[in-house]
Amino acid sequence: MGERRADRASPTLGAVSDATRPDGASAQQTSDAGKRLAKNLALYTVARLALVVVLTAAIILVARLVRVEVPVIVAALFALIIAMPLSLTLFKKLRAKVNEDIAVVDEKRRKDKARLRARLRGEDGGASA
Repeated sequence: MGERRADRASPTLGAVSDATRPDGASAQQTSDAGKRLAKNLALYTVARLALVVVLTAAIILVARLVRVEVPVIVAALFALIIAMPLSLTLFKKLRAKVNEDIAVVDEKRRKDKARLRARLRGEDGGASA
């Protein structure tokens, strides 16, 4: 009985992967959004970490100029606290790109999930449109 179910599911899955998206976006466009999201998210993360490193170095440098010894961990913690709100303003465009990419990928996931649920209920799911 499990084999019959697998035979029935196989053509359905093939049709889902080969079908064009209802909103007109192809599978290539949506996979590009996922790649773009990964790239932009990695870039945003690296930029924020670099900001923390730069601020840590600046805190240590200023402390040495006034002849005060500041442990690196303390400087890093202060830099982290300063970098959090600062990165929101400095990297606003990059953060907006990440948010847009998340929205595209989330919308694709939501539509695919609805299409799969419709197919599981035995409905057409809008594939003929």
